[in-house]
Amino acid sequence: MTNISKSFFGVEVLHDVNFEAEEGEVHALLGENGAGKSTLMNILGGVYTKDSGNVEFNGNAMENVTVQAATKAGIAFVHQELNVINDLRVYENMFLNKEIANRLGTLNKKEMIKQAQELFNSLGVDIDPNEYVGNLDSGRKQLLEISKAFHSDAKLYILDEPTTALNNEEIAHLFSLVRNLKAQGNTFIFISHKMPEIFEIADRYTVFRNGSLISTGRIADTTPEEATKLMVGEGYINEEVYMEHELGEPVLEIENFSGDGFYDIDLKVKRGEVVGLTGLKGSGSSELLQGIFGAAHVTSGTMKVWGQPVKTGSIIRAMRHHIAMLPANRKENSVIPDMTILENVYSAEHCLSMKNQHISRRRELAKYDNLKNLLNIKANSPDDMLLSLSGGNQQKVIVGRWINTDAKILILDNPTQGIDVGAKAEIYKLIVELARQGITIIISTLEIPEIQKVADRCIVFYGGRIHATLPREKIDEHEVMMYATNTKAAQRAAAG
Repeated sequence: MTNISKSFFGVEVLHDVNFEAEEGEVHALLGENGAGKSTLMNILGGVYTKDSGNVEFNGNAMENVTVQAATKAGIAFVHQELNVINDLRVYENMFLNKEIANRLGTLNKKEMIKQAQELFNSLGVDIDPNEYVGNLDSGRKQLLEISKAFHSDAKLYILDEPTTALNNEEIAHLFSLVRNLKAQGNTFIFISHKMPEIFEIADRYTVFRNGSLISTGRIADTTPEEATKLMVGEGYINEEVYMEHELGEPVLEIENFSGDGFYDIDLKVKRGEVVGLTGLKGSGSSELLQGIFGAAHVTSGTMKVWGQPVKTGSIIRAMRHHIAMLPANRKENSVIPDMTILENVYSAEHCLSMKNQHISRRRELAKYDNLKNLLNIKANSPDDMLLSLSGGNQQKVIVGRWINTDAKILILDNPTQGIDVGAKAEIYKLIVELARQGITIIISTLEIPEIQKVADRCIVFYGGRIHATLPREKIDEHEVMMYATNTKAAQRAAAG
């Protein structure tokens, strides 16, 4: 790709960019959200048209590329945002727009199910082809997307944040598949913000910043620290963000809390406290947070907010008690794609004030301006569609939506997934600042360094139960993983 430029609504997002990937390599594409990575790949994949420049694939010039033309040429794209249809079955998603038909033109469902199952078996993926996609968790949906790409028998695979919803075992399995296909001469362009993954799987790297090419080279010739500095510029400092602060009275108390995926949980959280929940994927922390917010069924136990009993099972009831939640799956559970940035910000607030149907644009714009400054949201106009923003800025808008409801207990489920180093740092600082203002924050994340940066204590889950509670000074990555994998119990059993 040579001299590629692209603008949206008069704003240039790619400026005279050059990029090349060699046959049989894994090429990491690095940069902050909004740096131009996904836009460049969407041009290669036929989703966007370039304003200028040239694209060449396997020695052939590609003009006016469409998705169909890119697919026919041998390019498969796993997008950052899931592109599955929840109301269709797995095999129907797999064969969408390439259905297998009988001689009479009717769909050959048995053959499509058979081929889907054979593909899953060959990839080591545990998914039922007959299952409705809406019943799959985020990890299985991500594996379906990846399987769809591998089913295309392409020569070049573009993987845009493919591991966001995967656990460690699934990531290791994906990397094994990538290495096998790479050995057969296939090429991968790998977009990720997770430096350990990049340095494990990639051969070369290219860094973009503000729509321009910054650097390219071999992974073996750089370090994670150097790559990060290239991404965010010299202004990046890996600073400590946690600050000592006074904690107030208990504001949230749950006892004997049980539901789908969590059991007999006792937890008491104070005003202004930041509590980090972690464990292996599926260990129960995310499910617990959904139960507190009323998004998942609670089978037993009690919950008090500011000492008052609160009945579970209703999101609007939780909101009325000043509880807010930023869920893990931004696209399906947070973003309202057909609304503007401004409308996304005030949507939750007006669910709480349904009796007052009048919306004052002047008042909402004033509140938006304050939130934009507080959260450092990078947006041109509040009337732009939310999907025009990068993933990190979309996440900030959703946080702003809940601050706008005067929430006092903020539940954050994997809040930095799919966003870059700079945006993560801003969210960490925001968490600490909100806690200093007396807002209680419960954050669930699989990344222990995040908890180290912001939390007053860490609660480790295993098998749906609280396995350990660690004060701030004891939050250590090795120690946490010992509890998260139940290694401590295994050691005691072996000693006994």
